[in-house]
Amino acid sequence: MIRINQLKLQIPHTEEALEKKIQKTLHLKKGDSFTYRIHRQSLDARRKPELFYVYTVDVTVSNENAVLKHCKGNIQKVEEKHYQIPSHGTEILNARPVVIGSGPAGLFCAYLLALEGYRPLVLERGACVEERKKDVDRFWETGVLDPSSNVQFGEGGAGTFSDGKLNTLVKDKTGRNRFVLETFVKFGADKDILYANKPHIGTDVLIDLVSQMRQEIISLGGEFCFHTQVTDVNLTSKTLKIVHLSENSAEEVSAGAAVFAIGHSARDTFEMLYKHQIPMRAKSFAVGVRIEHPQTLIDHSQYGRDRGYDLPAAAYKLTTQLENKRGVYTFCMCPGGYVVNASSEDGKLAVNGMSYHDRLGENANSAVIVTVTPQDYKSDSPLAGIAFQRNLEERAYQIGQGNIPVQCYKDFCDNIPTEKLGDIRPQMKGNYRLANVRAIFPDELAKSIEQGILNMDHKIHGFAREDALLSGVESRTSSPVKILREESFESTCKGIYPCGEGAGYAGGITSAAMDGMKVAEAIIKKFEPFSS
Repeated sequence: MIRINQLKLQIPHTEEALEKKIQKTLHLKKGDSFTYRIHRQSLDARRKPELFYVYTVDVTVSNENAVLKHCKGNIQKVEEKHYQIPSHGTEILNARPVVIGSGPAGLFCAYLLALEGYRPLVLERGACVEERKKDVDRFWETGVLDPSSNVQFGEGGAGTFSDGKLNTLVKDKTGRNRFVLETFVKFGADKDILYANKPHIGTDVLIDLVSQMRQEIISLGGEFCFHTQVTDVNLTSKTLKIVHLSENSAEEVSAGAAVFAIGHSARDTFEMLYKHQIPMRAKSFAVGVRIEHPQTLIDHSQYGRDRGYDLPAAAYKLTTQLENKRGVYTFCMCPGGYVVNASSEDGKLAVNGMSYHDRLGENANSAVIVTVTPQDYKSDSPLAGIAFQRNLEERAYQIGQGNIPVQCYKDFCDNIPTEKLGDIRPQMKGNYRLANVRAIFPDELAKSIEQGILNMDHKIHGFAREDALLSGVESRTSSPVKILREESFESTCKGIYPCGEGAGYAGGITSAAMDGMKVAEAIIKKFEPFSS
């Protein structure tokens, strides 16, 4: 297979134009047949408003060596690499493996185990994704929270009610990343996620995709138990026992291996594991606000013109370093999206961002967040970051009187409640209230957010406009806890496998899914498939 890098075509262009470019680059004659697959597509906006797509394509021709002799530059021979599930181990599983949590880490761990005959049991504290969507919509409409089925908890995990972004910084020499993307396509995602530079699925597509993936796991011998929260573990016997609460009845189930893919918001589960002295430590994460701008402003800044029908809603990624040594950066940017009430505990309020597949919402929104470290926490406890989050979320709930607190940027700088909106109207899922968002934060963090937004205006003019909308609190950017594990992917307490974003080993849908695969591989390499 021949890989061509740096094929540049002006936007818009046709599929035929790309084929002609490939043909010309490889010096193919008119009658020479070839097939190709787009390996990567990215946008070049350095000469905006003149825009280009830049492609890396893999081409198959019958006379490959002869073609290569006549080619120079960004052309090379490559071999296609496929992900390989490892060979099975020899230890006997006394009970089926249990996967706790059905976010991307748990789902992909269970999927690999099911493919290889291990018949995993998946325990999920929340609802299946179909019921969960109804619970979330009801919360956004009424403000009545279901603490076990919401934006954070339930099948699909927190990423289900986000933008479904699939970009990752994880280096992937094993093909896990490609396997994740191909699996998403298998269960309903568009094929363009296989090559787009910034792939995303969208909340509306993710909901059906997660359901299809669950049905496949079940068909392979897996089992799902929803509304089933793990409340304790029994570590005294030779076989690990998982205690769970189902339909208000406590039960105990044996686990040959217990994968804790619990997500970044399972605070009570962190507390339970800490009580059992499972090794863990506090880690850094980031907190801040959601900021909303008109999507047209972002389009003009990034493209130098109207988006039209030939370009997606524009995205951005900004970062700045402040004099106080704190970094401020944007996170989980949602083009054409919505700010959502992402709370999961009564009396506390957190926000997140969400986009549908078409990204046709009126506003762009992104988190603007500042890093906090264990040095900012009030104790040395591994759970100190959770207390830090809760404190901010309680203040957000009080300031918004149970609704999402919203403030214009100028009022944030002046530290006064917003009384009247400017030209930007909030695009939100859940009720909002005009308030003083700045009052949520300690003074140093508030000043950092203010200065960070001002600095970012140098890169996107209008980013710090007076009527830009700030809402808070964005507190669930990543887990504030890391559950330690050894090279075997187990805790020092054997049989417990910390996994995914909640355990501190991932930062998004794709990296969490890949970590779920790593843990499944560790179990597969150690044990025979469960046959009882």
